[in-house]
Amino acid sequence: MKLSKILATFVVTLMVSCAYGQTVFGKWKTIDDRTGKPKAIIDIYEKEGAMYGKVVKILEKGKENSVCSKCDGDLKDKPVVGMTIIKNAKEKEKGVYKGDTLFDPEQAMTFRCKIWLNPDNSDELKVRGYLAFIYRTQTWKRVKG
Repeated sequence: MKLSKILATFVVTLMVSCAYGQTVFGKWKTIDDRTGKPKAIIDIYEKEGAMYGKVVKILEKGKENSVCSKCDGDLKDKPVVGMTIIKNAKEKEKGVYKGDTLFDPEQAMTFRCKIWLNPDNSDELKVRGYLAFIYRTQTWKRVKG
């Protein structure tokens, strides 16, 4: 009986430490919050203490080679794959990042953002874009492997 309690305690401790050991950094599959369909793979990485995110693959059929046709300036007609869509987001509280640059190439619009792991599922990333006092939140799925 004693051994089973020790084993159960060990398993629970391991599960808790794994859940808290997850990070926002890595590859994420974006999911359209309106259609529920996957759109792209974003690589979220750390650079000089800030969070950045780059489009590494488009998943929507027929849009794999999309360019930013609605964009202005340097981004006009540039490929969406390779585009940095999250720039310089800072960790404001443990595991919660906020920044001024969450770029949507489809709309050619930049939003303020808040990004954090779902506390109930560390394989889900909550990505909230703000425009004034209006916001929209998407749930992105961790890409394994």
